[in-house]
Amino acid sequence: MKVLLLKDAKEDDGGQDPYIRELGFCGLDATLIPVLSFEFLALPSLSEKLSQPERYGGLIFTSPRAVDAVELCLQRDSKARVWTESLKGKWNAKSVYVVGNATASLVNKMGLDTEGENCGNAEKLAEYICSRESSALPLLFPCGALRGEILPKMLKDKGIPLESLTVYQKTPHPGIQVNLTSYYSEQTWLARFLRIKGDSVHQVLHAAPGPRHASQHHIFQSLWPRLQSEAYSRVIW
Repeated sequence: MKVLLLKDAKEDDGGQDPYIRELGFCGLDATLIPVLSFEFLALPSLSEKLSQPERYGGLIFTSPRAVDAVELCLQRDSKARVWTESLKGKWNAKSVYVVGNATASLVNKMGLDTEGENCGNAEKLAEYICSRESSALPLLFPCGALRGEILPKMLKDKGIPLESLTVYQKTPHPGIQVNLTSYYSEQTWLARFLRIKGDSVHQVLHAAPGPRHASQHHIFQSLWPRLQSEAYSRVIW
């Protein structure tokens, strides 16, 4: 059976997307088609702020894309050397808060130590920050256009200054129409991811039958326990 996954490819430690691997174990032939891409915004402004660590009490990252924006700043402005020799150490002297191990891993690759990655979500991270933060300087928070308001509100209520900067937004993947048209021309049914969130991962795979399989309606009640730890905590489609 063929399965179409509407998501970005994400390699695990074995160099393979975990969903492709797990579906393959069950005899399913999966194809990945990304539906979203990311447009990065305000990079000159972010670069300027990163060059002034003395103005901030620390950093907050709640998504891998925000870390990507920082990486782009270092590449585009030829700041890699300055980052290594000076800026990295100055930021490391401050708190760098993150949500999730995936985001923490990317931040660690930039040479920064992180804390809060085990909090699980923005609300828990906000509670963690509120229990520790005492700096009068604002925390720099590079974020997406659709960021939640829980973390900013909780910090504001506790009097912790925060400086948010929108550095990316989601856009439709430029190749989605061509890729889907090509796939539909070869297949007769679609299996798609509806959502992946915590313990709800078992509800994520739903098969919508095509013309030749109108009587088929497959709902996979469990997507293998070992896959749950690797699932994204967000709506994918």
